[in-house]
Amino acid sequence: MEYAQRRKLQSQATQRRILHAALALMRKQGFEAVSVRDICKAAGITTGAFYHHFPSKDALLEYGFAPLDDYLSAALEGHGEEPPERRLWLLLAAYTQFMEESRELIGRYYQRRISAPGMKSMDRSRYTLQAMLACFRQAEREGTLAPGHSPEWVADFCFRHFRGVVIDWVLHRYGYPLLPRMEEDYQLLVTLFRA
Repeated sequence: MEYAQRRKLQSQATQRRILHAALALMRKQGFEAVSVRDICKAAGITTGAFYHHFPSKDALLEYGFAPLDDYLSAALEGHGEEPPERRLWLLLAAYTQFMEESRELIGRYYQRRISAPGMKSMDRSRYTLQAMLACFRQAEREGTLAPGHSPEWVADFCFRHFRGVVIDWVLHRYGYPLLPRMEEDYQLLVTLFRA
């Protein structure tokens, strides 16, 4: 492997380590109570390394879904042979658990996204969207996806819908249990699998 490629991989690994350390600390102590020094200590890096990757603690919120994608990937590991509707439920249940465990950070993230003009809505390469798309593509290949929409459209719709459910939950100040709401919506969604 070339030196430049090794450095890039090391940089990405350090960035992920920072994000995971920050998330773990902020879940326990809250966003305001955690300092950059706390994050650096937990990640095993210097403050200079932190500022090489992020201009501020607030900037972590812009990258906050990298740990989510890692979490979802781990949740689906070993389930590749299961039916697509089962994998989709595992994905949504893990997504919900991550949201519930990170509620304050999720609220801050969406406040920042909504108030920052020009922020793009979604990175199309995100694991969450790609995992949903894989489920719908498999259902289409197996002939179990209801006709009328492409797997790409259905995955995009699902991503937008379930993100919207989380935003509604945030707007209601986490006032209802998120998992039953997700499960109820999933039951309606699963009818799309029945051709």
